[in-house]
Amino acid sequence: MRAYYTLRGCTFFVVSGWVRRLRVVLLTPLYLLAVSCSSAAWQNADPDTFACGPFGDSPAHFIESAAPYCIGGTRLGPWKDSDSHKRYACLYEPGPAASRGPLPLLIYLHPSLFSTQTIHLTNLLHYQESLQIGARDRHGFIVLEPIGRKTAHYYPFPDREAVGWDNWYRQLNPDGDVTVRGTKYKENVDAATIDHFVAEQTATGKVDRKRIYVTGWSNGAAMGLLYALNRRNIAALAVYSSPDPFGALEDPCPQKPTKHPPDEDAEIQIFNPQLPILEIHPNCDIVGICPNSELLTSQVESVGTNVDDLIVNSLGERVKTCMRACGTNPIGDDDPTTNPLGWTLGLVNHNIWPLTWTRTILEFLRDHPLKFH
Repeated sequence: MRAYYTLRGCTFFVVSGWVRRLRVVLLTPLYLLAVSCSSAAWQNADPDTFACGPFGDSPAHFIESAAPYCIGGTRLGPWKDSDSHKRYACLYEPGPAASRGPLPLLIYLHPSLFSTQTIHLTNLLHYQESLQIGARDRHGFIVLEPIGRKTAHYYPFPDREAVGWDNWYRQLNPDGDVTVRGTKYKENVDAATIDHFVAEQTATGKVDRKRIYVTGWSNGAAMGLLYALNRRNIAALAVYSSPDPFGALEDPCPQKPTKHPPDEDAEIQIFNPQLPILEIHPNCDIVGICPNSELLTSQVESVGTNVDDLIVNSLGERVKTCMRACGTNPIGDDDPTTNPLGWTLGLVNHNIWPLTWTRTILEFLRDHPLKFH
């Protein structure tokens, strides 16, 4: 069923109904498929007057805090970040069938627009007790799911203002606040929030410190990439359908990752370049971000990071390249008039977690424990 609406300069239609794929019925509707928007409708700032800095964009405009629904889990928090905003997370611990002793910690970062409930649209928790991703004599893993804030995003409508993650302000120095050219730059508050909840769980003694992993979906995948590339305690990362956190779509301040202190504001230093990465994304992705994901791969590989780049089609089968009919622009193509497939097939692909690849994700993480030097 679909209905057309107009809001803030955008015409869009709501699509509802079950999606059947790979013989699995996903119990979730699709929402808000934009078919025409003026560029001003989703512009976060005017690039002609926007001042980029050494960490890309300014911190995202805050709208409101968000509290999660932790269905089947435990809600952690509130904890106040450096902006005095209340922050929360969900914790999912394995049951008695899991092994005792320190277990791997899997950090799951949710997509923007849709919140912590999305973990139940994946099958990550299905494997929580049965799959061994830690030491050989232990089964089970802990899942930590922080929640983002409602902020302004450089994404197309309806994700212009939504719950999510600020991967545009890239001050994720592991030392915290830093001063550059006499100006103090606070640490990204989303990164600090993840740090807090990870430290809180590590302090319990339940976490295997050599096996702290990150996964994420969409905007959560972008934040996961940015976070893990700057945290040496993260052993490995595996994400789905990530825009490039160093520059995608309407971002006025893209940057190039480097291993060394930057020579100019167009560069950004990362502090965990040895991070093993598995990046899974559709060959036809939302608003044409498949080539944007390929740009990301080339960027992080240029600093010595090892990336397993896995492209899948609508049936979940591995393919070699992006679908050209779904966009060729390396920063993505969010114009529905020039890229209708990115707003139709790409939207469908983006909104479905790759269920048949979840075991591959977890086994990739298992095979890459942290190597202390």
